[in-house]
Amino acid sequence: MASSSSATLVFTTTLLILCTLTNATNPGLILTLVNNCPFTVWPAIQPNSGQAVLERGGFALHTLTHHSFPAPNQHWSGRIWARTGCTYANNHFSCATGDCGNRLECNGLGGATPATLAQFSLHHGQNDFSSYGVSLVDGFNVPMTVTPHEGKGQCPVVGCRADLLATCPERLQLRSPHGHGPVIACKSGCEAFGTDELCCRNHYNSPQTCRASSYSEFFKHSCPSTFTYAHDNPSLMHECSSPRELKVIFCH
Repeated sequence: MASSSSATLVFTTTLLILCTLTNATNPGLILTLVNNCPFTVWPAIQPNSGQAVLERGGFALHTLTHHSFPAPNQHWSGRIWARTGCTYANNHFSCATGDCGNRLECNGLGGATPATLAQFSLHHGQNDFSSYGVSLVDGFNVPMTVTPHEGKGQCPVVGCRADLLATCPERLQLRSPHGHGPVIACKSGCEAFGTDELCCRNHYNSPQTCRASSYSEFFKHSCPSTFTYAHDNPSLMHECSSPRELKVIFCH
């Protein structure tokens, strides 16, 4: 018969093994960025005010590669987008779309519009919700989807798989270089025309007065699961309980 001290030792050892296995198989929420585009993109990550900067805010991601990193264990909110056409010359880094102040590592800075945005609010509510959505409110530069893995509840794949550069209305087209080259992004109606109505500013800054326009409907028709104007349907921000991974795919 085993002594009580031996039994305690066996129990403690077993508990340590179980804890180790649990930690090994339950690493917490992972964020993975995947580049399926036929060109390099430079992902950018901007936290909301007071939140931590992840992965220094930006890096290069070559075609057909991915980059995974742990999300914060506590509440975090922010946005992710892709910068395109980036160059580094004469000690000067700049991007044709999504640029964040001529920096490789955005370190908390926002990006230039137009750009496709993935929006996140991680670890909130009693059921450890991770909310996510894809926004074309600030225009479009690359197709993007968000795919959750192993979550519970409302966990759909959302985003915009269409290449809207090919169909972007002429008045919304951003061309480079100097406005005469190929279309590199598609502006929002707000950016193209700057009116209070299209930008949902002043009198139009409420759910009752901010409405879809023919320009936002262009985006909505091609990508119905995205936000396309400032007061679009809040239910487009999905709440997925305890996902193991959230995967942002460029050019899905």
